[in-house]
Amino acid sequence: MTKQNKAFKFRLLPNKEQAVLLAKTFGCVRLVYNKMLSERQETYEKYRNDKEMLKTQKFPTPAKYKDEFPFLKEVDSLALANAQINLQKAYKNFFEGRSEFPKFKSRKHKQSYTTNRVNGNIELQDGHIKLPKLKLVKIKQHREIPADYKLKSCTISKTKSGKYYISILTEYEKDIKPVSIKKVVGLDFAMDGLYVESEQGEKANYPRFYRQSLDKLAKEQRILSRRKKGSARWEKQRLKVAELQEKTANQRKNFLHHKSKELASNYDAVIIEDLDMKGMSQALHFGKSVHDNGWGMFTTFLSYKLKEQGKQLVKIDKWFPSTKKCSCCGAEKPMKLSERTYRCSCGYMAERDYNSAINIKNEGIRLLALS
Repeated sequence: MTKQNKAFKFRLLPNKEQAVLLAKTFGCVRLVYNKMLSERQETYEKYRNDKEMLKTQKFPTPAKYKDEFPFLKEVDSLALANAQINLQKAYKNFFEGRSEFPKFKSRKHKQSYTTNRVNGNIELQDGHIKLPKLKLVKIKQHREIPADYKLKSCTISKTKSGKYYISILTEYEKDIKPVSIKKVVGLDFAMDGLYVESEQGEKANYPRFYRQSLDKLAKEQRILSRRKKGSARWEKQRLKVAELQEKTANQRKNFLHHKSKELASNYDAVIIEDLDMKGMSQALHFGKSVHDNGWGMFTTFLSYKLKEQGKQLVKIDKWFPSTKKCSCCGAEKPMKLSERTYRCSCGYMAERDYNSAINIKNEGIRLLALS
C-alpha cells in the first residue's frame, strides 16, 4: 500500500466578517512573501559570484516582521509559514535551472493562501468547514470525501469575479498495480479539435469556447474601457468581464475533464507527443487557438487519471517525424502545413492528422516494449 494524494475543490461562501479576514490574510501573505523575497534578492546581488557564501546565508522567517507589522498576528500563522515554504521552493527551482528568479506578488495576481491541518484545526461539519481564525465557513460541498481520506491542507483562493474556493488536499492509501497493456491509443494534437485519435481518426471536437465568447467579450471590454477606472460603474463592468472569462475557463476545464476520463477509462496506455506549446503558439502565430485548446491542462488531467488506475501516459520525442512518416510502409516525405492529406508512393492515402496519430501510437508501443 502506498500513500496517494487527491485534492477536492469546493465553493466557499464566507460571511462579511470572514471575507474581511480573508482579504487581510491574502494581503499579509503577499506582504511577507515580498519582504522575504526582497531580502533574498539583496543577498543574491551581493554574493551572486560566490556560490559557497550564498549557500551559507540565513534568511528571515515571517516571525521577524511581526514587531514591525503587528497586524500580521491577526491572521493564520500557518498561512505565513507556507508563504516562506513557497518562496524557498521558487528559489530552489531558480538555482537548479527549472525557472526564472522569483517575482514579487501584486494584488493583480491570484489571491490565495495555504494552511495546514494541525490538531483538528480543519474539519468538515454539516455544510461548513472549520478553518484557523475563520471558524465555521459555509461550503458548497457537491461531492463527498471518502471517510478513509485524511485532510492534510487547504488552499483558499479568490477569483477575479469575487468568488471564493477551497481546495482540500487529502491523503489516502491505495495499492496501485500496473495493468497489463492491451488497448493503446495515439493522440495527435489538432489545432481545430484538440486531438485526432489513432483508432478511427475521430477528433475530440473541442467547441473552442474562447472563440465563441470573443464577440461578447470584446463588447464588454469596450464598455469597460469607457468607464472611469475605480468608479462603481467600472467595478460593476469589470465583474461582468471577469465572469465571462471565468465561464469560458470553466467550460474548457469541464470538457477536458470529461475527455480525459473517457480516454483513461477505455485505454491502458495513451501516447502523445511532448510538444512545446509556448513555442508553437509564438512561432506559428496560433496563440489564441493553442491557448483555447488547453492541451497542457488536458495532458495533466490525463496523466493523473491514468496513474490512479495503474495505466500509463507515454510521451514521445517532439522531433519524432510523425507527420512526415507513412504509417503503412514507414517511408518519409516532406509535408507543408497547408497539405491536409498524406499521400505516399506506396499508394497509402489518409487524412494528415490521422496518419500522424497512427505513427505516434506505433512509436509509443515501441517505447513501451523497450521499457
